[in-house]
Amino acid sequence: MAFGWIDEQAEGRRRAGLVRTLRPRPADSTLLDLASNDYLGLARHPEVTEGAAAAARTWGAGSTGSRLVTGTTGLHTELERALADFCGFEAALVFSSGYAANLAAVTALGPHGSLVVSDAGNHASLIDGCRLARGERQVVAHTDPEAVDKALTGHAGPAIVVSDTVFSVDGDRAPLAELAAVCRAHGAGLVVDDAHGLGVLGDGGRGAPHAAGLAGAGDVVVTATLSKSLGSQGGVVLGPARVIDHLVNAARTFIFDTGLAPAAAGAALAALRLLEREPGRAVRAREVAAELHARLTATGLEAVRPDAAVVSVRAPSPEQAVRWAADCRTAGLAVGCFRPPSVPDGISRLRLTARADLSGAEIERAVRVIGETRP
Repeated sequence: MAFGWIDEQAEGRRRAGLVRTLRPRPADSTLLDLASNDYLGLARHPEVTEGAAAAARTWGAGSTGSRLVTGTTGLHTELERALADFCGFEAALVFSSGYAANLAAVTALGPHGSLVVSDAGNHASLIDGCRLARGERQVVAHTDPEAVDKALTGHAGPAIVVSDTVFSVDGDRAPLAELAAVCRAHGAGLVVDDAHGLGVLGDGGRGAPHAAGLAGAGDVVVTATLSKSLGSQGGVVLGPARVIDHLVNAARTFIFDTGLAPAAAGAALAALRLLEREPGRAVRAREVAAELHARLTATGLEAVRPDAAVVSVRAPSPEQAVRWAADCRTAGLAVGCFRPPSVPDGISRLRLTARADLSGAEIERAVRVIGETRP
């Protein structure tokens, strides 16, 4: 029977407690949201939603084609210039998603004869980029510059080191300055995904590379998403102009994909302008994360100290993690639930998002619900 093997895999997931289901949310949900990646609370901000609406009225519902055909508007170029200036890079290129941006950067910068060194804790989009790149791939220990140095030693051709800046599972930061030093010692490029750093870390939310003093460096390329701190959708690659020009000509997820919808570009631009005016939102997101961690650990829960806005709470098993998250939802709190294969170490977790717009009372309520529903 066609696709008969699917039933076997489905049964295996059921036995392991790893079945995933879609849960459509209503527009007016009453749940306290600690599950989304809306770090700055901008997804529903009136200026951001009006930016989306105005862009749709001006440019239409869709971009109508790939960026090299009809998919580039004046709004796209304005957004790219604004992102490059804000993050401190020479140029930027906007994609339809952060996933597409990561595939583009890694595959276009990891050609035949190159070495692609990847952190073991990287996001799936970076992992897929490494798998699709035509260079040799080597996975190294998590946040270990010495392991990167060892991997690069003896390789004579081009090389890139690929890492998240803030890892999505536990929210820990990569040692960017140390990684950059190792790369420079070997003449390698550094490609980092700042999806969870942009808007949270650095001066006014300019990102982890900016905080590490790497903004604008000729050997550093940064990817990010517009769907987290900026409350919109899409992705971006930032770096030297010659690298961005190379992506325009070589990155398949840029050349063959329909351009980012104007509404998403308009929303992201509005959010960026708002963040420029209100840099305290980045500080507040970090403060909320620190308070969540302190309160949760005070109750005896095992939570990882956050380096940005992600707070990770360990669960005893995949099944108990699912039940814990469901019990939180019943009690009015939405939390993320990470379990294999989404977690590289096999440890299941609740994943909490520290949002800049959370009040003290909401933080207290979240901690109380998580504590009362713990397995």
